[in-house]
Amino acid sequence: MTEMNHLNDDGTVRMVEVGEKPETTRRAVAVADLTMLPETVDRLFGGDLPKGDALATVRIAAIQAVKRTPDLIPLCHPLQVSGIDVDIERTADGASITVEVRLHGRTGVEMEAMTGASIGALAMYDMIKGIDRSAHVTSVRLEVKSGGSSGDWRRE
Repeated sequence: MTEMNHLNDDGTVRMVEVGEKPETTRRAVAVADLTMLPETVDRLFGGDLPKGDALATVRIAAIQAVKRTPDLIPLCHPLQVSGIDVDIERTADGASITVEVRLHGRTGVEMEAMTGASIGALAMYDMIKGIDRSAHVTSVRLEVKSGGSSGDWRRE
């Protein structure tokens, strides 16, 4: 672990200076999982929900969230994201939302990927809550990050 660098010499919170860092290609992948009733899974992936096309809504919500991350996470830099992919898969007990974010820049995109996965999961819950109040988000996690001075990392 590196020491905390969001504090100045007297301990005041600050936004980290990245202007002198070299630009590198950076990528992060985050996943959010939801558990829901089997009937809800069938309706979600069958396109049979009262609120319409939930999967498209989740993708759009995740993409919007990535782009708005610095508005939500106080010390995140605004970034020129070059690409966002959102994949939604059926799982044994619900659904999994994977968000991949890419850019060429001076700081990483881990928070953007995790924010996208989180908001995608909340949007999914919103789309299914009318038929399954028991549905819930079970996890949000970073799976992969690459680029930058800290190099590559992958969840074991």
